[in-house]
Amino acid sequence: MLVVRDTEAKGRGVFAHKDFAKGEVIEKACVIVIPKEQVKLITHTVLFNYYFNWHGESGAIALGLASLFNHSYHPNAVYVKNFAKRLIEVIAYQDIAEGEEVTVNYNGVVDDVTPVWFDAVE
Repeated sequence: MLVVRDTEAKGRGVFAHKDFAKGEVIEKACVIVIPKEQVKLITHTVLFNYYFNWHGESGAIALGLASLFNHSYHPNAVYVKNFAKRLIEVIAYQDIAEGEEVTVNYNGVVDDVTPVWFDAVE
């Protein structure tokens, strides 16, 4: 249902390999929880760009493709964290056509325009 390939401006990206309807689950990914005392260590590694803030001050690395979706301030998908089940669901925020890049807002809220830690490319 999804494919990873290069984008023109963002490096790798995740693209729809089929049409997704608004509200449809695109990806359901288990996570590896990083204890809060280890999160500061991950900030000094390449994994810094791929981890999610998690419950409390802990972090999480999502398995599957969930950690590979690119950021957008105008995303077509949203991620939902399920702390109890230790998983992240990526859900279509709008209809997504086959071949379209699937993006999420790294701030966790679709319309949050708070600057992220890198220069965002739209």
